[in-house]
Amino acid sequence: MEQTVEFAPASGVLSGIWLLVAIPLASAAILLLLGKRADKWGHWLGVLAVAATFVLGLIFFLDLRGLDAEARSAQVSLWDFIAVGNLHVDFGLLFDPLAGVFVLLITGVGSLIHLYAVGYMEHDPGRRKFFGYFNLFVAAMLLLVLGNNYVMLYFGWEGVGLASYLLISFWYTRPSAATAGKKAFLMNRVGDAGLAIGIFVMFATLGTTQYDEVFGNVSALSSTTVLILGLLLLLGAAGKSGQFPLHAWLPDAMEGPTPVSALIHAATMVTAGVYLIARSNAIFTANTVLQTVVVSVGALTLLMGCIIGAAKDDIKRVLAWSTVSQIGYMFLGVGLGGGAYALAIIHLLAHGFFKANMFLGAGSVMHGMHDQVDIRRFGGLRKYMKWTWLTFMMGWLAIIGIPPLSGYFSKEPIIAAAFERGDWTSWLYGMAALLGAGLTAFYMTRLFVLTFHGPERYTEDNQHPHESPFIMTVPLMLLALGSIGAGWLMSTSVPDWLEPVFGAEEGHHEAVLSHTLITILSLVVTVLGAGLAWAMFRRGTALAPQPAGVVVTAARRNLYTDAINEAVFERPGIYLTRALVFLDNKGIDGLVNGIAAGIGGTSGRLRRLQTGFVRSYALSMLTGAVLVVGAFLAIQLGWLA
Repeated sequence: MEQTVEFAPASGVLSGIWLLVAIPLASAAILLLLGKRADKWGHWLGVLAVAATFVLGLIFFLDLRGLDAEARSAQVSLWDFIAVGNLHVDFGLLFDPLAGVFVLLITGVGSLIHLYAVGYMEHDPGRRKFFGYFNLFVAAMLLLVLGNNYVMLYFGWEGVGLASYLLISFWYTRPSAATAGKKAFLMNRVGDAGLAIGIFVMFATLGTTQYDEVFGNVSALSSTTVLILGLLLLLGAAGKSGQFPLHAWLPDAMEGPTPVSALIHAATMVTAGVYLIARSNAIFTANTVLQTVVVSVGALTLLMGCIIGAAKDDIKRVLAWSTVSQIGYMFLGVGLGGGAYALAIIHLLAHGFFKANMFLGAGSVMHGMHDQVDIRRFGGLRKYMKWTWLTFMMGWLAIIGIPPLSGYFSKEPIIAAAFERGDWTSWLYGMAALLGAGLTAFYMTRLFVLTFHGPERYTEDNQHPHESPFIMTVPLMLLALGSIGAGWLMSTSVPDWLEPVFGAEEGHHEAVLSHTLITILSLVVTVLGAGLAWAMFRRGTALAPQPAGVVVTAARRNLYTDAINEAVFERPGIYLTRALVFLDNKGIDGLVNGIAAGIGGTSGRLRRLQTGFVRSYALSMLTGAVLVVGAFLAIQLGWLA
């Protein structure tokens, strides 16, 4: 597979791509610096800024589309960002087919989520600040995908982490929200450290961080260096995208407002890791062991997300674990390489529509149910929230892969690609992806049925189900349309569009199963999973946790991953910190303080000899003289040999 690594300088309309970052960044600065003076209109500025960025991104996208495939890239260098010794880093931006689809996803879906948030956050006194953080996040995410080198990507990467922390812990007076924000920040820092070290390795071995120069010289690196570099990049990707072993922060991040869950944890931030691997495809395809690691991480994570999601009762946490699982499918795709890169991006884009749709639908349910989140205490909401029910149903059918909705066209090809890997692992990864499809159908059907169907199970007197206002349901309708048709539309256009980035596909390995049989099996396990969930939960479920077997108990406890993290990292870290504090206080500080005390005590005692009386000084002098004379006499007499 041959990849284009030369990026043309921007000209004409495309020379203004810096505005894509500048507009949301400027609006964030205005909203955060003006303070309460912008409370009355700040939220609309936030919406208009992202909508304007979407329109501008669409103009750039269409302008790029008018170019020949070989020339579909535009690069602009704004200034020299770092120029120290041999290290030269431009503050530069790159708009190519891969960046273009991400810009449209971030700003398009982001605009609808911003509009929804106007209604959702209507009575929150911090709404203006919320939109300031929201726009800061969009600006950072756009810098991440538009940077033309790894240092610019890293700046956007860190900006996304900061904005995510601010948004997850937005309701910081709630201990759970403050803890979730801190957990997300710290776990992401582990991945960020891997990415940073990877960039250091890149510069040390290649002398550059520019995309075109790095990708054009990967072949000069040894296989071991490529493996180390790829693993470091993978660590960063796993942290930001909530993949094993750095996945535990993502479900807890649901403590933030629902629009945060929809924007950050459905359509944008969690896709950053997929973008990093896709952008670095020249590195990952250069080492088969590295690809196997990526595929393994994706397969393991997608199954973990499905199993845990099936045991959760919080509507947003079910969707969060679903995100973990679906991102696992994307990692599986980018790990397979070849044409599966485009398949992963198609699923990423489709996921942005149907998962944002369902997250906002969950927020609509919470809005109508006095912030209740326990699906065991819903039921029968279809009668009261028809638009929410209808749009959520489109997302549900899309994610489980029912044709002709988008998930069918985006997920089923990844399952087929897993069976075409070309060695004995085809069965392993193919069956994992197929099992994930059945489990997804089960737990998402459970969520849908317990929320909108069956008997009413409300337990609070102040719960009076009602539909959300128009400003919240319109984004749901538009996202539902994307959930229906985006998959087919993208499956027919995106592979060719991304060919300049990933190169032309060079044929397929022989599949262990035919594509038709894989499609049939995928639909069969999907229908079986959905049917089983419908049969089990159509009449509701118990309002209290019931005794469960080993698997369900483990799933309710997140497969003990939190306990493992606590035992392996958190507690030893606490004990080590306490030991270091004790050593610092009693050892280092004790030594310093002891020396100081000794000198102080000695000087105090010596000071007592200075009485100020002449007779005392004369006696001291006489005593000293006697001792000196006595010493000389002793020497002369041989007493002191």
